[in-house]
Amino acid sequence: MIRTEALRAFVTVTEHGNIRDAAEILCRTQSAVSMTLKQLEAELGGPLFESDRKSKLTDLGTFVLDVVGPLLRDHDRALELITGYARGYSGRLRIAAVPSVAALILPAILKTFVEARPEAEIDLYDTDSASVREMLLRGDTDLGLASPAAEPDGLRAIPLFTDALVFVCNSAHPLAAETRPLAWHQLSGERLILNETLSALSTPEFKTLAARARLSVRNLTSLLAMVQADAGDTILPGLATRALPDGVVTRPLADAACLRRVSLLVRDGRTPSPVAAAFIDMLCDALPDMAQRFGLREPWS
Repeated sequence: MIRTEALRAFVTVTEHGNIRDAAEILCRTQSAVSMTLKQLEAELGGPLFESDRKSKLTDLGTFVLDVVGPLLRDHDRALELITGYARGYSGRLRIAAVPSVAALILPAILKTFVEARPEAEIDLYDTDSASVREMLLRGDTDLGLASPAAEPDGLRAIPLFTDALVFVCNSAHPLAAETRPLAWHQLSGERLILNETLSALSTPEFKTLAARARLSVRNLTSLLAMVQADAGDTILPGLATRALPDGVVTRPLADAACLRRVSLLVRDGRTPSPVAAAFIDMLCDALPDMAQRFGLREPWS
């Protein structure tokens, strides 16, 4: 049976025109390469070179080179692609994240990631937590960075950080001048604009306030525009209020339970692809610095 190693030795000798240089490339002795060529010729039933100098091919040698050369190159390229994929250096990675994470946490991490893995292809989607979870369950994304569902939903959640919620209002609002954290009773008469983040809040005082709301906006840009226009007030994670439009301010809430929990979400029972696993490692390594920079709270992993 003809071995791939023997064909590679033959091709390498033809490329360099002598056994000595080929032996160095193959990390073998000259005698070992010479013996391999003799065995290959014996198996093929004819000489591959016109002389012992290995500088000119026979008709058989030319045919073998024409056939084997491209196949070996394809073989090597296939191994290179497989190895790169297995080590997370290539492949396609789809990430769905809530807008604040996509805009503030991911840019620096993705910059480092794509520089280290130029063959990887990244698709980033920014949307609310409910949509992130839906995309994962449909198989439309590989990883999610969002708040987990309150009930089991077929996704596995790895806690990353918590983010304090804040009251967001027009700068002309009377509460904009308040210096102390706001209690729920101070918001009892507010025109609250609901958003998807608030679906995780179960505080009775908030439920009472939310029951009177008549406006709900899922897009962050539109939501802030509504507050800017004094159409109402809202409650958002602090990370989502880093770049507010003119005329919009935030005030802290007194209720320490008012937190957004952000997790890494993956489909339960599915092993992440190598490139996804590599991204997860980089994300978790970067989170402590990001937490300090943006005032986020534990846990992160």
